Amino acid sequence: MQRSSSAWSLFGVTQHIRNVADRLAERGYLVLAPDFYHRIEAGAELTYDQFGRTRGFELLHQVSRGDALQDVQAAMHFLRRRPEFRGRIGFLGFSVGGHIGYLAATQLDLAACALFYAGWLPTREIELSQPEPTLTLTPGIAHTAGRIIYFVGEKDFLVTGLQREQIARALEQAHVRHEMVVYSNAQHGFFCDERDTFDPASRDDAWDRTLALFASELDQ
Repeated sequence: MQRSSSAWSLFGVTQHIRNVADRLAERGYLVLAPDFYHRIEAGAELTYDQFGRTRGFELLHQVSRGDALQDVQAAMHFLRRRPEFRGRIGFLGFSVGGHIGYLAATQLDLAACALFYAGWLPTREIELSQPEPTLTLTPGIAHTAGRIIYFVGEKDFLVTGLQREQIARALEQAHVRHEMVVYSNAQHGFFCDERDTFDPASRDDAWDRTLALFASELDQ
């Protein structure tokens, strides 16, 4: 059995996140979806609407960098203690979850990260990107020898063209093994079939690339 990691987003461990985890598990991966809001509102499962976004940001601004890293470390420790664990660990995250995955990759031994429209990497707008922007920590990824694929829509309101350039430049300058995949017709949240920005063609292509990433980096 191969090994993987987690899926998560601003809205908590939703049915969509559980579905993604189940799809990975069907491929033979051991999957864990941590609740990064457990210190504030354990079990939070928010709706994909304005109410959910508003509450999500209220919770998000209470999640510190240290707490998020501690939770990822705990999740990795839990996976490695499972008797069926035989391989390496990867991370799959959406938006804020992608940010956490990027942050974790700078400091922890993650072999592969599929990061979907990870926001706020070059800025200090959220607690996770303080005291210095998470993007400035990029050189740490090269030290962990992890590989990253960053998925984003060209029409993403949160990750601008300038930010895409900043992220790509940081990864290139740090000599991180990476790929940035930009979907011309996609918006933020294109992977989630419960959102009005869902784009099935982009979702399907990104899923195939994610599976290929995990197969090449985790199945060793």
